[in-house]
Amino acid sequence: TWQHSDAQPLSAIANNCNVWNNLRDHLPNPYTVTDALQWISHSKDQNPAINFAVTFNGELAGSIGCVIKQDVYRKNMEIGYFIGEKFWGNGIATEAVRLLLEYIQQHSDVVRVYAEVFEHNKASMKVLQKNGFYLESIRHKSVIKHNTLLNDYVWVKMLNNSL
Repeated sequence: TWQHSDAQPLSAIANNCNVWNNLRDHLPNPYTVTDALQWISHSKDQNPAINFAVTFNGELAGSIGCVIKQDVYRKNMEIGYFIGEKFWGNGIATEAVRLLLEYIQQHSDVVRVYAEVFEHNKASMKVLQKNGFYLESIRHKSVIKHNTLLNDYVWVKMLNNSL
């Protein structure tokens, strides 16, 4: 779980444009220590926890979490994650997603887990493939980032939980 001591390294990771280019615009840019402290406080209030720090060799490497869907979508969960640029290429995201999927199966009755990935983020697509996700759809020109329309790839994994 997130700790207040994670604020400084989180702000450094999330304030990187190469990281932010793969994330939704609701993540502030620039990303400050105050933003990090607000996120950590928000995450600590969750019960059960659904957002987590990702560490590598004892160092904060990124963030991972999920959004529990509501109403008729209540058996769905969206996941999202980012890893600091200096940690890219080490398999950290792949392992973090694997661990989050285990957590979701142990702590929820979700049937369908999905992630939405911008078309240029091939590394994230590989992370999902390695964790058993399949490409369900491509939503053409459904995302706007930097005033450019992009395709959005929807990756899905069905869990063993059933009605």
